Amino acid sequence: MTASKLMAKRYFIRGRVQGVGYRYFAQREAEQLGVHGYTRNLDDGRVEVYAVGTRNQLADFAGRLWKGPRFADVRAVEELEASMQQYDTFHIEA
Repeated sequence: MTASKLMAKRYFIRGRVQGVGYRYFAQREAEQLGVHGYTRNLDDGRVEVYAVGTRNQLADFAGRLWKGPRFADVRAVEELEASMQQYDTFHIEA
């Protein structure tokens, strides 16, 4: 990824997204697309995803976040601009 073309987004996913493998799904999809960042469960039942990639990578990633894994029921994906942070991989935070 060329640093000058990178951007960062933060996504907040609502619905049945905890306990259904959503974070592992997000990690797998991010790795396939070459997106870096992290995902974690939030105490209010949402999943947070922080992602760094190109505009096209993040657009594709957002579409996949709306789909989710098989047993998820995604009701909303809030997408926010985010400040750039340096990550070399995409990982799951506790």
